[in-house]
Amino acid sequence: MDYRLVDRLPTVEEFVAVTTAVGWADAYDRAAIPASLAASLHGVVAVEGDRVIGIGRLVGDGVIYHYLQDLAVVPERQRRGVGGAILSRLEEWIAGRASSRTFVGLFAAGESVSLYRRFGYAVHDEMPGMFRVGPYRPAAAD
Repeated sequence: MDYRLVDRLPTVEEFVAVTTAVGWADAYDRAAIPASLAASLHGVVAVEGDRVIGIGRLVGDGVIYHYLQDLAVVPERQRRGVGGAILSRLEEWIAGRASSRTFVGLFAAGESVSLYRRFGYAVHDEMPGMFRVGPYRPAAAD
């Protein structure tokens, strides 16, 4: 497999193609994708020929907080080092801008957990994560 990494965000079409291929089609409000991508800190795409086969991006404040977001590789190219290569490139970008106490977070599920563990990511009991998924409205405190 011959692919190259390009430091850029995916286009909306590339984002939709890759995330749909991995089963995330219903995870995003399509109308919100352009603004979400534009607000990213950095992106990396893996390109094979003229097709994007993998994507990854960073969100956060770019100094203290970084979140690995939407790291995905089309199923027929998974388990061939593409995801690890994208992750390495994203980590290089972070390393060039990180503070002495930078936090890098992510959500991982299923088989992707092993990829992140190889890069030193771990579940931390002392820092449990929480999240809400929209539609987002302020919640009333009880």
